[in-house]
Amino acid sequence: MAHTGRRIFISAITALLAIPASAAEIQHRTEYRVALAGLPIARAAFLTEIEDDHSYKIAGSINSAGLADLITTISAKTSVTGVVRDDRLQAQKYSLYYKTGKKARVYEVSYRNGNIVSATTTPAPKRPKNWIDVTPGDMRSVLDPISGLVFTGDTKVCSQTLPIFDGETRMDLVLSPKGDEDFSTDGFKGKAVVCGVRFVPRSGYKKGRKDITYLSKSDRMEIWFAKSDAANVYAPVYVRIPTEYGMVTITAVKYGSNS
Repeated sequence: MAHTGRRIFISAITALLAIPASAAEIQHRTEYRVALAGLPIARAAFLTEIEDDHSYKIAGSINSAGLADLITTISAKTSVTGVVRDDRLQAQKYSLYYKTGKKARVYEVSYRNGNIVSATTTPAPKRPKNWIDVTPGDMRSVLDPISGLVFTGDTKVCSQTLPIFDGETRMDLVLSPKGDEDFSTDGFKGKAVVCGVRFVPRSGYKKGRKDITYLSKSDRMEIWFAKSDAANVYAPVYVRIPTEYGMVTITAVKYGSNS
């Protein structure tokens, strides 16, 4: 899997996060298992902290495991800070440290009122001639890839388009309703809302990339959201991402349990 494809894959994983705790619960931890065609390839853990002033911080780590470690070591650390508004979590700063093998990059994004005011990549990458640049218009009214997938309890989760920017690539995730499914894990048992997902790349990628083209043409991507009654939010508990190498699944193995 090429560098851009692996980074977009990591961004998809970072969209899975610890759900926000209520005001009385200062910390909340959630853990995930990542598999390719049923074989474990990574694990992830996220910790959410919410202060009395409604500011929040979510910090996560992702590490390759099992089969993936035989090919290359992939690791990532990510964090987002922001403010809890009436209808959603609004990011102020987002960062992703991503390392594959011996190569590492840091992506940092600052937001103001939902608009991107700065975005940096360190070290600065060399762009090919067929690179599709992110335009100023692409940086308005966007979401980060972590808290952008958390919704308040009265939201019609699967009837919206999510404009996501992960530090390099600007994409839309177009959600559509597919009913519900039973889901159970440590800390949760009940119905999950199932959304079909259409991946629409907008900018910030190499034109003609096979992995991006493959994902954008697929109709098999899904995200399942479970509701936390304590926090009154929906957050992801299961994701299916089709790739040329097989189906990637991301499953919550702990959800709604304190650390």
